[in-house]
Amino acid sequence: MPKILQLSAHVADMIAAGEVVERPASVVKELLENAIDAGSSRIDVAIENGGMTLIRVSDDGCGIADGDAETAFLRHATSKIRDAGDLEHIRTLGFRGEALAATAAVSRIELLTKTADAEIGTRLLLDGGAVRLHEETGCPNGTTILVRDLFYNTPARMKFMKRDSVEASAVLGAVQQQALAHPEIALRFFKDGQQALSTDGSGDLCAAIYQVLGRQFAQGLSEVHGTWDRFAISGFVTRPTESHGNRSHQLFFVNGRCVKSRLLTSALEEAYRNQIMVGRFPGCVLMLTVPEDTVDVNVHPAKTEVKFLSERDIFDCVRYGVEAALRQTPGKIEARLPQQQPIPQPQQTAAPAPKKDFYRTMNAADYKAFLQQLGKNAVTASPAVAKTVLQKDEQIVADQVELPLPVSHAPQPEPPKETKQPDDAPWRIIGEVLSTYIIVEQGEDVYFMDKHAAHERILFEKYKAQQQPIAIQTLLAPVSASLTPEEASAALENLALLETFGFELEDFGDDTVLIRGIPADLDPEQAQAALSEAAADLLAGKHLRAEDLRDNLLHTVACKAAIKAGWHTDPLERQKLVDEVFSRDDLKYCPHGRPICIKLTKSALEQQFGRA
Repeated sequence: MPKILQLSAHVADMIAAGEVVERPASVVKELLENAIDAGSSRIDVAIENGGMTLIRVSDDGCGIADGDAETAFLRHATSKIRDAGDLEHIRTLGFRGEALAATAAVSRIELLTKTADAEIGTRLLLDGGAVRLHEETGCPNGTTILVRDLFYNTPARMKFMKRDSVEASAVLGAVQQQALAHPEIALRFFKDGQQALSTDGSGDLCAAIYQVLGRQFAQGLSEVHGTWDRFAISGFVTRPTESHGNRSHQLFFVNGRCVKSRLLTSALEEAYRNQIMVGRFPGCVLMLTVPEDTVDVNVHPAKTEVKFLSERDIFDCVRYGVEAALRQTPGKIEARLPQQQPIPQPQQTAAPAPKKDFYRTMNAADYKAFLQQLGKNAVTASPAVAKTVLQKDEQIVADQVELPLPVSHAPQPEPPKETKQPDDAPWRIIGEVLSTYIIVEQGEDVYFMDKHAAHERILFEKYKAQQQPIAIQTLLAPVSASLTPEEASAALENLALLETFGFELEDFGDDTVLIRGIPADLDPEQAQAALSEAAADLLAGKHLRAEDLRDNLLHTVACKAAIKAGWHTDPLERQKLVDEVFSRDDLKYCPHGRPICIKLTKSALEQQFGRA
């Protein structure tokens, strides 16, 4: 039996350092949290070689008294809690007193600090956690910590570090998180002598998002404000059309602390259900404010995970707060046109010579010449009334005199039956282009409406609101659908469920299903494709909630039953679609997250034509 021995203090410190200090970004995070807790209004962070050779964090906070400088580097030495009861009401980012001790154990540290009431500052040098120098020095109020040669005494951990560029990116991410969590602090980040980030500390979260995450991310945001019981949610979320391919753009903060939480992620994505495409994810910067006694921040060594006392209430607070924000977002996405260079104005020159009279009335001689010209050209057209004659470059065009033009005997197409626009409607249908997009004018804006997306959303909302099963249309001739063995099995095992969605099926053997009835809105030509997708939904539904499975099936039915792009649309159908979309505020995106309408403003058009 091996003998049990107590580890030396140095080895224990190095093991503890491994729990807190994983990489340079971990050090920066801990030092930033200390600077924020110190009441700083400005913080500068600088690194070299990804933070492996140098990390420098300077703040203008309260500083450390000379007598406490060495104590600050001892394990579990902290000024933020006094007894066990304080753990239930933690109001600071740091509280365990491990960050400085863990960092000092695996690096060489220089500390410069001064309090506002001290006449002179303090300089402290540590090597591997041991104090080498403690002296007085001149320095500004606040604290500056320099961390050099990280992991110099732990080569086993050094070999797990990645390239300098990768480590620098991780450090930038840690700085960005704190800049968003505390927009009231002016924060700058320097990488190898070059400034990579700067925030103004104005306290405006939207401005901080712009400065940290960029213009493109900031432009597609909707503001969130909500409360639920004792909890409050605020911040910004992306619109459904501004989704991303992964969850890296989701940032959650609980009482000013950046955390990772599956609960918060699930609540956010639940709010986007039926509004975003499969495989796409929303982005957010959300601030959750909760009473300190309802959250445990001491469940992870790096304090990046939290545990909530009432998870259901937290889930509802985030979900319904985001849903309310999405409902208030503008329903029409504005078209983004390329910026046009200003059109140079021609220089003023001498006045041109007066031109020959452009418009004039046709006299008898001109009229005879015009008739002779008509006979030579043998023009065939329908009767017309001309009111003015335009003569330019010796060409005469009749537009004032009624001319008996020869009538073509070819059959003329019957003009389309246009619906009369209601006199009190605030919008006007211009027409349809590419057999896909309906053009609507409203005020000084022009809208392009995707008729398939609009019809799909209308049908989906209608089906979802129905309490009764979807009406079935019985087919005169059954349609046979060849499915994969898995799809056929899933469909035949759920005949009663599919019937509530409008499908009447029968087993035909050999993985073939007879379709005898389909949803009333569905075209029979779409029956097989709709059943195949519904069967795929059933296969995926084994891992979904009943509500999610129902929505997926309704997606499929609505998508297949909706008007397709490229189809000819009757004017009455166009009118009904436009009236439905423009009279409702909830029809903004199709169930897959695509916008229904895109707006083109008058100012954007004028800019393209050089009128702005």
